[in-house]
Amino acid sequence: MILTGGLKSLLPHVLRRIIRGNRLSISNTSGMAEGYKQANVVILHKSLADDFEKFCHANDGPLPLLYRSKPGDWKCPSLSSDSDIRTDCLQYRMYEHGACTGSLKSLKAYSEQLKDMVTFYLGCSFSFEKAVQNAGIPIRNVEQKCNVSMYKTAVPCYRVSTFCCNLVVTMRPIPESKLEAAVLATSELKEAHGAPIHMGDPGLLGIQDLSKPDYGDPVQLHPGDIPVFWACGVTAAEAVISCRAPLAFTHSPGCMFITDLKNDNVTVRSSREVPQVHCVSQDPLHYSIVSAEAAQKIKTLETLIGIDPGDRGIIHLHRQGELLKACLSISHARSVLITTGFPTHFTHEPPEENDGPPGALAIAAILQALEKEVAIVTDQRAMNLNKKIIEEAVQIGILKRPVPLLSYQRESADSALMFLCENGNPGRPRFDHLVAIERAGMAADGKYYNARKVNIKHLVDPIDELFLAAQTIPGVTTTGVGDGGNELGMGKVKDAVKKHIKNGDVIACDVEADFTIVAGVSNWGGYAIACALYILSTCEMHDRYLRKAVGFPQLSKKMVWLSALPSVIK
Repeated sequence: MILTGGLKSLLPHVLRRIIRGNRLSISNTSGMAEGYKQANVVILHKSLADDFEKFCHANDGPLPLLYRSKPGDWKCPSLSSDSDIRTDCLQYRMYEHGACTGSLKSLKAYSEQLKDMVTFYLGCSFSFEKAVQNAGIPIRNVEQKCNVSMYKTAVPCYRVSTFCCNLVVTMRPIPESKLEAAVLATSELKEAHGAPIHMGDPGLLGIQDLSKPDYGDPVQLHPGDIPVFWACGVTAAEAVISCRAPLAFTHSPGCMFITDLKNDNVTVRSSREVPQVHCVSQDPLHYSIVSAEAAQKIKTLETLIGIDPGDRGIIHLHRQGELLKACLSISHARSVLITTGFPTHFTHEPPEENDGPPGALAIAAILQALEKEVAIVTDQRAMNLNKKIIEEAVQIGILKRPVPLLSYQRESADSALMFLCENGNPGRPRFDHLVAIERAGMAADGKYYNARKVNIKHLVDPIDELFLAAQTIPGVTTTGVGDGGNELGMGKVKDAVKKHIKNGDVIACDVEADFTIVAGVSNWGGYAIACALYILSTCEMHDRYLRKAVGFPQLSKKMVWLSALPSVIK
């Protein structure tokens, strides 16, 4: 038997020869032949080959196709000089009618059947390990001398014919300070699955227990490590099971085919294409990815809306980067609840100012275009007014369809939880993100004030309670948009409001939002959110991360999104 000591420095053709002779005392190829591409292997009957190739192209994150053989061809000349796919993987799995029926060291006994079968070689994340290490990032499974952890997820792949399965991912613990470096090191290695598809809480992928991988070995996280997930070629094994072929073979997870190709074909990128990583939620922990170019555009938007036409001192309330983080969070949301309405003109009917509703409609319009669920909650006394506003917005083309209009009243201690969650269950929220734009916010004394210190509580329903309840519901985040410090969500900057805004010691909103967007006019903040969501949707890096590298890019919908943006005419 050959021990594992110097395997990482051996050339691929030498390793294949050793594997062929069944002389290795190892269970996986992680860390072997550093700097060379490794491949997942799928062997199917030729009648299924065309559909499987389409399945790979439709899900090229987990299934980057390196080579497709002809029927009965056991070699792959573009990947290796002297290989035989029947013998050159450490171990194989056999599938019959969708069930794994055994593990094999060699496929030579099936040579006759293989004459009518096609071999697919698919990229593998083991190929990027050297690049990750070169970036100063530890590979925990190599340190722990075990296989990488692989998990089935709840993320469906794009279906092609009989190939229908969920995504499988690998998990590598990465120190939090190295997250951006890990994305940078892998994002251009598309034939090795490219950038991560998720960083943070495994539950967001439908993974319940990291200590129980579906394939491979459990890998221990060190203090400060974040679980980072890459698309995995073992997705192909799930696809093989789904198609229920009479006979099929794959490599055993972690037992890759080692090619002669080096990982040195990385293109030089411009600084604007560099990925950035941002934390968008602490509970559950969730990070997102965006290009530097898109992030800079959103930063410019944030600067533009920060102009202070009333010279009220709002510059002191600004928190840099809040627009980007808020919009990244909204981009990941499935369902968004918007609230607006500030009855500052308390002696008039209706008492609402016209700042707020146009910005709310701008946000609702882009959310509809992005095919997210959206609803608006407002005061019971203002329901008819808002209904007419929404109807007119549909008539003149601002909205594609009416937005559900809701009201909220406190009837019991758990009213807010019942409103936000199905049957009041925090595990089943109806909304992922709440946005308040120019919405009267409750002050520290429980009252609501306009800028002139007039108490308008009698005109305001306690929608603040929804934002307070959201703080207790995992996975629900909030954004507040305001221009004076007395708006819902501005509690995050209340100390600055009290210090720098006229009457701030009385009027400052006490209720915080996770993200606070301060604008010279609140409507500008709504318009900026709409434009920022468009920028994120047209960012290829962010789009890939959102769809978990399965299916096709969404950029074909760009004109639909563009038509939903706010304009002077609208």
